[in-house]
Amino acid sequence: MLPTVNFDKESERDLVTACRQREVAAFETLYRRHGARLKSVAYHLLRNRPDAEDAVQEAFLNAYRSVHGFRGESTIGTWLCRIVVNVCNDKLRKDQKEVQLAVEPESVSPNRALRITLEDALQRIHPKHRMVFLLFEAEGYTHSEIASILDIPEGTSKGWLADAKQELKRMLGARK
Repeated sequence: MLPTVNFDKESERDLVTACRQREVAAFETLYRRHGARLKSVAYHLLRNRPDAEDAVQEAFLNAYRSVHGFRGESTIGTWLCRIVVNVCNDKLRKDQKEVQLAVEPESVSPNRALRITLEDALQRIHPKHRMVFLLFEAEGYTHSEIASILDIPEGTSKGWLADAKQELKRMLGARK
């Protein structure tokens, strides 16, 4: 039987050390701390809950395999998010298909119609701009964290967010 270790009060460095030693409790702690947010990020990118859950599971497997490569230049949560983003991008490249919402006009409420319109506009903007928009606006990551996740300068993150907002404003304004 494995000993139970409580990492909730341990420092992140101790948690990373335990992960590098392949302690299952450490990875369980990582999942409890970051799993829900990572699923949300994956869902925003893949637009499908089962695929998002699969992406997070694959990301944790990748993290388990490559935890020795974690250099500590960002938080472990930011590192995990970067892995999730990469897994999602790989899936999107493989699939190369868009999921279309088939909704009958009479069954669409005003709020649902707005949501569908926004989702459609988000799918049509540049993928890099969409990624920054979702990480910043939907997930609440800072530009510093986004820069680390996407391996871009912080100023680029800010610029892409501004570009995303401009693209959305133009697209949504044209629909009035």
